[in-house]
Amino acid sequence: MIKSAELGKELAVTVVNEIGVLEDMAKIATEHGLNIEAVAGYAIGKEAKIMLVVDDSLRAGDALKKSGYNSIKENEVRIVELENKSGALKYITGVLSAEGIDIKQIYGSTCKDSCPAVIILSTSNNEKALVALKK
Repeated sequence: MIKSAELGKELAVTVVNEIGVLEDMAKIATEHGLNIEAVAGYAIGKEAKIMLVVDDSLRAGDALKKSGYNSIKENEVRIVELENKSGALKYITGVLSAEGIDIKQIYGSTCKDSCPAVIILSTSNNEKALVALKK
């Protein structure tokens, strides 16, 4: 069920929760030739947190900082490609649970065709998770 599992970087950006912020961030990425491979976010009151996985986190972080986004944290994540079929998420969560690994954060995407599902996750033990998911 697992097609690949690899180390990745996520940019977690804390911003003022206002209309157009994500559009501005996407514009900055586009202007710098960066591809946003995954995105998640949430708002709590007047603040929001946007998590981005991009093809070049160093250049993306620099570009965002130059544009005034100063609250950026780079986090280590695992990027897992799964077969796009029923039970795939159950399978990886079962693998991690059996190894005693706690999932701290998870988000992902899929499509209706035969493309893989992509899951971004951070765990209580990222190294052990990567080994377990590559078995």
